[in-house]
Amino acid sequence: MSVHAAIQAQVHRFAYGRGPRLASRLRRRWVVFRHPFARIEIAPDCYVGPGFSLHIPYRGTFIAGPRCEFRRGFRAEIEGEGRLEIGAGSVFTYDVIVQCTTSVRVGERVMFGQATLVVDGNHRFRELDRPMLEQGYEYRPIAIGDDVTVTTKCTIIADLGERCFVGANSVVVRPVPAFCVAVGNPARVVEYFGPPGREPAELDAAR
Repeated sequence: MSVHAAIQAQVHRFAYGRGPRLASRLRRRWVVFRHPFARIEIAPDCYVGPGFSLHIPYRGTFIAGPRCEFRRGFRAEIEGEGRLEIGAGSVFTYDVIVQCTTSVRVGERVMFGQATLVVDGNHRFRELDRPMLEQGYEYRPIAIGDDVTVTTKCTIIADLGERCFVGANSVVVRPVPAFCVAVGNPARVVEYFGPPGREPAELDAAR
């Protein structure tokens, strides 16, 4: 190998190997430094991409297990003593936002598509003598099972069972059972692909 080729190979390894990993470690240390009152645990082998940001003004908790991947533009906002826990091997693609005031628990090997929102609260709006912004929120913890796939531009405000698949642009306002495909706004179950005998009743009703 020529000297020029050797230099190019070193540059390539730095740009696509050690360089991004070093930047990831620096981002991880920066977010921990900026949140002295929060509990932040990010496994050393997680990838923390450009634009990664946490907003945890009080004593909230953010835990990311081994081999998680946070691509460009990930944002988590944890209010009060909220807790966001992410299982090993989960992937957040571009511009995913998680808002948590109670608890959001993400299983292992979960994939979130671009521009997805996960939130554990809804605005109250039915009091006619008060502006909507003064009515507060209704909260409920969110649990997302292992091996779930949430595709592009979804909104998740209810539980997702193991291995379920949420189609693009869906709004999940009711829990989706395990091994189900859910699509639409509001999302509804359209297919079951799990073990026989565990089909959800809502799918039979839809048929």
